[in-house]
Formats: sequence, structure tokens, C-alpha cells
Amino acid sequence: MTPECGPDMGALQLDHVTKRFGDVVALDDVSLGVAHEEILALVGPSGCGKSTLVRAIAGLLPIDDGRVALDGAVVQDGSVSLPPERRRVGLVFQEHVLFPHLSVADNVAFGVRDGARDRVAEMLELVGLPGYGARYPHELSGGERQRVALARALAPRPALLLLDEPFASLDTNLRARVRNDVVEIVRATRTPTVFVTHDQRDALAVGDRVAILRSGRVAQVGDPVEVFHRPVDRFVASFLGEADFADAAVAADDLAEFAVPGGVAAGTTVMVRPDDVEFDVDPHGSAVVEHAEFRGTEWCYTLRLRSGTIMRSLRSHVAQVDVGTRVSARLQHGHVPVVIAD
Repeated sequence: MTPECGPDMGALQLDHVTKRFGDVVALDDVSLGVAHEEILALVGPSGCGKSTLVRAIAGLLPIDDGRVALDGAVVQDGSVSLPPERRRVGLVFQEHVLFPHLSVADNVAFGVRDGARDRVAEMLELVGLPGYGARYPHELSGGERQRVALARALAPRPALLLLDEPFASLDTNLRARVRNDVVEIVRATRTPTVFVTHDQRDALAVGDRVAILRSGRVAQVGDPVEVFHRPVDRFVASFLGEADFADAAVAADDLAEFAVPGGVAAGTTVMVRPDDVEFDVDPHGSAVVEHAEFRGTEWCYTLRLRSGTIMRSLRSHVAQVDVGTRVSARLQHGHVPVVIAD
């Protein structure tokens, strides 16, 4: 699916946004939209422009070209540039950025003009921290500070919420729990959100749609299933998960059950993910197990096929196979290889 541009998406519309730092083009003609109540996951490798885009939306960085509109109103173009405090954007960084000298209640109330006491109580209840108002940031765990930061961002009822790598500083176990809690809170408030991450698992789990950024440009936009199973090129395929590539004709000769609907032209590249490939131990098989990686819940085996093509295959954590074992490999029934651009 190609990146959106043109028609107003509702909560946020970016049209041909460009940002340069000297000779470096950090954002290159970016067009994106976020609908009301939607969570857009923005994912890409370090240095691809994710945080630059967030700061441009928030008004913390001026753009060089293009247009930014929030809730249907232009906040930046060639003649207009509203300051951050007039954009009604809530922002949560990975560092939380709480005021250390203020209590939790005062942090949450910081951007609220009317009815602060009631709004603070409502927000702390929402994020699961009732009764924490008198505490200070240094008295909280990392997950609790993240919840307070979210409460502060939501308290003024923003038109758009920006979450910039909000879970990066949390350990693995806490990360998943806080992520799920944050998504539940955001959906409960129906706040349109741009969720920025370098972790493809978070992006696929959180986003209603996922936008993949590469070198300042939008490579692909679509729902999580679409971008994972139908990536537009090798970069998207490899970034969103483990992927192996082969010539379609070679793969058809190497793997049983291999077929591409409608047939493909000679020289066509196809993508196969490790969960697409299965094998049986077979002394007369044409493939060999070259490497075995134990991942706790599963084994990932690297297979060298008859042609010399390398593909990976996932098996149960109890299905241990020795390196050097000969096997017969096949595409799992119902799994379809993806024709992909080089």
C-alpha cells in the first residue's frame, strides 16, 4: 500500500513534509494521516527520522517544506507556524521528563487550566495510580513514572497524542505489561495517537495501521497484517521480521508444496519467513541443518537447501535436531510465498 496524501485523514494530516539539517535530509516529502481514534505506529531503524517527525508535529522543530494540519486546522505551512502550546498535542518521551520538584498531582495538573483537582483524580484513576498524587517522581518505579507521564499528556484532552519510544527504557517483562496498559488507556480515551518505536513487535501489536520509515521517507503504510505479509520491498520485509529470499524457480525446486498463485516470471524474487518452512528428518533428504538456535519457546534452524539457498525454519522447543542432519524441507500447507521487489 502506498503512503497516503491529499484527503484529510481527520486528527493529523502531513502533506509533503520536508526537514533538512544542513546537507542532511531528515524528512523527505513525508505524507501521512491519522484518523480520529486511530493509533498509527511509526516504526523504523535508528536515524530514519522518527523522532524528527514527532518534534515537527509537536512544533518543537520547524519544517522546511510541506504542511501540518491538526484536527482539520493548519498549524504549519509556508505562512503559518503555531507554537507547541497552541497545537493541543500531548507528548510522552521515553525519558518521561517529569518535573522532579513537583508532586505527581502537580505534574499531571501542569497543562490543565480549569478543574485541575478533579481532572488529576480522574487521570490517576485512569492510569491505575489513585492515591499517588502526593508522591514525587523519584519515589516511583519506571513503569509508574511512565503512567504519570501519560496521565499528564492526556489531562488537557489533546487533539493528538505523540508517544516517542515510550517503553524503550523499561525491561522486557515490564515493557509488555506497560505497553498493553498504555494502549488500553489510549483507546479508553479515544485519543488519536502516533506511537513511535524502533521495535517492530511493538508496532505490529499496537498500531491500527503501521507506517515504516526509511531514510526520512515513508516506505509503506498499511494495517499490521498487510505490511507484515505483503511488504513492498526487501527492506520492509526484513525490518518487520525474519525473512529469507530466493529466486522463485529455485525455491520451487528446493521446497515441496511450493507454489506462487498465477505463476511468476523467471528471475522473480520471493520472500519466505521461518514460520513458512517445515522439515522432516530424512537420511535421503536434499537439505542439511547448518545451524540451530534455541530461543526458549522454539528452535530456529538454518537449512541449506539443494541449490545452496539458505532458509530458516521454526520448530517446537521440544523438537531438537542436530546440526548436520539431513532433512526434507517443504513450505507449510496453506502458506504462500510473497513476490517481492528487490
